[in-house]
Order: sequence, then C-alpha cells, then structure tokens
Amino acid sequence: MRTAEPAVLALSRWQGWRAFTATELRVQLHEGPALATSMIVQVIFLVFVKLLAPPNYLPFALIGAVVFSVFTLGERVQNEAAYIRLDHKLHEFYHASPLSPESYFLGMSTGILLAYLPPVLFLTAVMEVLHPLTPGGALALLLGLFALWLFASSVGYIVSTFFRDMRTIWPYATLFYNLFGVLPPVFYPLFVLPTSAWWAALVIPPSGAAALVDWAEGILTLSDGQVLLAAGSLALATGLMLLLGLYWARRSARER
Repeated sequence: MRTAEPAVLALSRWQGWRAFTATELRVQLHEGPALATSMIVQVIFLVFVKLLAPPNYLPFALIGAVVFSVFTLGERVQNEAAYIRLDHKLHEFYHASPLSPESYFLGMSTGILLAYLPPVLFLTAVMEVLHPLTPGGALALLLGLFALWLFASSVGYIVSTFFRDMRTIWPYATLFYNLFGVLPPVFYPLFVLPTSAWWAALVIPPSGAAALVDWAEGILTLSDGQVLLAAGSLALATGLMLLLGLYWARRSARER
C-alpha cells in the first residue's frame, strides 16, 4: 500500500493533461489569422536573404526560420496564459477542477505546439526543398526544437504570471521573443560575429540550438568545446526552466 501511494500521487500530477491539450488545441485552431501570420517574420527574412545575402547564407536562414518559429511559441503560451487569467477569469476555475497545475501548464503548451505545427512543418518543407538536411542535421534539429519548445513555453508561462494588464504584456512579449530570436545568430551564421563573442551566442538557447543544427549539418565549424558549451547550455537552461515552470504552476495554483 505504501509503495502504491507515491505512484498514485505521481500520476495525479498529470491528471487532465490530455483533455486540456485537446481543449487548448481547439481554441487555438479557431485563431486562423494568428496561425497564418506566425510565418510572416520568417518569410520576410528568407526573402531578404535570398535576394540580398550571399548564396551560402540561405541554409542558415532556412534553419533559423524553423528554430525561430518554435521559439516564439513561448510568446503564444505567455499571451494565452495571461489572457485566460486576466480577461476570461478562468484561471481559478481550471485550478478548482480536477485538472492538476502541471497539466494546466503543459497541456496549454502542448495544445499551442500542435496548433502551430502546420506553419512549422511548412517552413521545414521549404527548407527541405531548398536545402535538404542530412540525417545528422535532422536529428539535431528535432532534439533542438524539442528543448527550445520546453524552454520557451516555461519562460512564457512564468512571465505571464507577473502581469496584471494585457495591454502591457503584448509589447513586452513581442520585444523579448523577437530580440532573442532575431538579434543573436539564428537567421545568420555564427561566423559573422567576432570569435570572442561566440560563447555568448552559444549559451543563448535559440542561437545555441541553431548553431548546433548548423554544425551537425556541416555548414558551420565548431570546436568540441563549443559544441559542448552550446549543447550543455541548452540542456541546462531547458531543464532548469522546465522544473521552475512546473513549480511555478503549482505555486500559482496555491495563490489563486
């Protein structure tokens, strides 16, 4: 009996995850314009790179477009979590139900991921047409995107709890995700920066993930130490933010 209780307690932490994922997916799929416009920045960058940049920059921009698309899912989570709490006033209703706080956080994140998967797959298909990935590059992209989704979703959910007005959260969310998704070398190659600045770019999750895919694809040369720095920083940041996001979900439920 004693051994069964911890298992039951662990399962209860994910109660309602599948149901809330399906609910959030249906909600997001009704936002057709938002789904369509989620690719605008990426397409604009690709057009400019294709027309104005050297030809060897295009593979970096294609990979960066996919990485950026997944990174900005954190902004969707941030806005959705704040919208539910501030405008719909459903935050307390959800937490008063059998839905666990962890399932609320991850169910929302998973539903948003599934809803915005078609634009991500579209950009991936464009990349495969213009620059097909090697098996190593494809594996690095898949692992990097998964880690980046967990990181960005955790950051988005945690930050959403700090705001008390939707009018303030939108500009800050847009500024944060565009700043860290565009300014570092995500759409452009790492070697554009001075070598002394490479470590800073490699520890930032979006540019670190993009650099790992570029390296696995063979279009960027990194030392073993730089690969370990990028991979270790991404794994550490993802793990810490996910644990903090799960803790924060339970804490915010207690404070309702």
